[in-house]
Amino acid sequence: MAEKLHVQLEELQEEILSMADLAREMLSGSVEAMIAQDAEAAEEIIVRLGEIREMNDRLEERCYQMIALYQPMATDMRKIACGLKVIASSDRIGRYGKDIAKMVEDISDKPHLAHMLSIPHMAGLVLEMVDDAVNAYRTGDLSYIEDFSRRDDAVDALRYSIFREAITYMMEDPKNISRCTDYIMMSRYLERCGDHAGKIAENVHYMVTGEHIEIQ
Repeated sequence: MAEKLHVQLEELQEEILSMADLAREMLSGSVEAMIAQDAEAAEEIIVRLGEIREMNDRLEERCYQMIALYQPMATDMRKIACGLKVIASSDRIGRYGKDIAKMVEDISDKPHLAHMLSIPHMAGLVLEMVDDAVNAYRTGDLSYIEDFSRRDDAVDALRYSIFREAITYMMEDPKNISRCTDYIMMSRYLERCGDHAGKIAENVHYMVTGEHIEIQ
């Protein structure tokens, strides 16, 4: 029974990693579509929402079935619990990618302001956090997430900086209001994706050590 559980845990982790990879692709693809003002690429991201929703429902159900069937304890239970958290955070990251993609069509015919107010840089930091959190889950190597609190603070600071700069542009010219509102929303979505990367990191740390930490 224990051997069968461990085989299924490995298979479950691989499927969860596939979902996390999809979420990451949706987020990075939406950012690239926004930078390039590519409405067609954005639409390709939007239609993938159904795919990540299906993975979320199926993998959650599989986790609950394994708990009911095997009644795992200690490390095995922590692996399933962590898997559930990775599923939930991946779903949210993918949905935020969809939300960013939905904004692209509205601004595809207008030039960007001031290199998007540091949003590409912020997106790069967030995607690195997502990558490292997922790699920690994949390998159990906590060195990937050891500086997450500092990185989370840097992302938060960028969000406030983008907000302040956007307000300045809106005050200078009312024609900038719509564009800057999109930038503010996009920075908020990116910040939330960084928070979800932090949640994954917290749960991976608990999965590996049995100890809780708080990153945010």
